[in-house]
Amino acid sequence: MSRKTFPLVAIAAMTMASVTVPGVHGAAALAQVANDQLMQAEASELVPQIPDMISEPVVQPLAADSDAAPVLTEAGSLAELVGMVDTDTPLDAELRCLAGAVYFEARGEALDGQLAVAQVIINRTEDGRFPRSYCGVVRQKGQFSFMRGRSMPQVRDGSAAWARAVAIAQIAHRGLWESEAGDAVFFHARYVSPGWSRTKTRLARIDTHIFYR
Repeated sequence: MSRKTFPLVAIAAMTMASVTVPGVHGAAALAQVANDQLMQAEASELVPQIPDMISEPVVQPLAADSDAAPVLTEAGSLAELVGMVDTDTPLDAELRCLAGAVYFEARGEALDGQLAVAQVIINRTEDGRFPRSYCGVVRQKGQFSFMRGRSMPQVRDGSAAWARAVAIAQIAHRGLWESEAGDAVFFHARYVSPGWSRTKTRLARIDTHIFYR
């Protein structure tokens, strides 16, 4: 509970009544006046003050998100989406590895076949049996025949095939289009029949490749 502060006039009146005013009746009258003032002061402290109401709504401005990634307009087909992707932006090392794998492994295939190859690489990074990065998956020994040891051959940066591979890599990386390969982590060309394929679950045949889990 907060301490009450009495008005100076009331304290002065009480002092005068008890010290300076002669006579019983005069002192009693002044004491009554002081008592009335004290009661009024206490009563005023118990009455809550009604705050002024604000008639205008208070709106907090939203902070501008300057780092938000641009949203691609919904595309009607994978080909349309590929045409909407900016392929002139420089790629980091990981996306370049992903695009390179698409370029060398499937550049002659339809777009859905290229996307399926990219999806397998992405799926492998999320599977504990494989490296955790795109470059690690692509460079893993004995996995991709186009690799020269741990090095990728030189791509033709200005070619239409490379531009498509870059677009497909970005689409797969950002999850902008669902691939028919699903959660596949293995694939091979349809004109070969490796022994390991008999121990895997076949998921799809897309263009020149067959995909497994």
